[in-house]
Amino acid sequence: MARHAEPRNPRRSALLKAGLTVTAAGAAVLGAGAAAQAAAPVPLPVDSLSRTDAAAAGAGALGGVTHGLGPLTRLQLDPLANTGVDPLDNGLGTQVADFRPVGTNLVTDHVTKGGAVADLPVAGPLTQGLLP
Repeated sequence: MARHAEPRNPRRSALLKAGLTVTAAGAAVLGAGAAAQAAAPVPLPVDSLSRTDAAAAGAGALGGVTHGLGPLTRLQLDPLANTGVDPLDNGLGTQVADFRPVGTNLVTDHVTKGGAVADLPVAGPLTQGLLP
């Protein structure tokens, strides 16, 4: 089979040369950046590692957790709460003779009525320390 040569297109060859030039310049910049990064690490003072204050570190960590998780305790747990299509809004109850009726709604109403973690009977008081 004979191979057909395409006619030279000056615009195409100019674009090809420009692309190769940009690629070479990018490789040079990345190579210079990698060389600068590998130059010399900055030494840490040894005495700064031995002067750690555990109480300050613990307080800082607790403060970060408080500000990070505190608002999450107020988010609504069930996105479909107080709607007609909430699959969690169902309950089972019974009453024996003259005793008070007992049902599962006592436990699930906090969630199905739009409650948050802070509104739950057991977990709520535990999260009160996390609120900002």
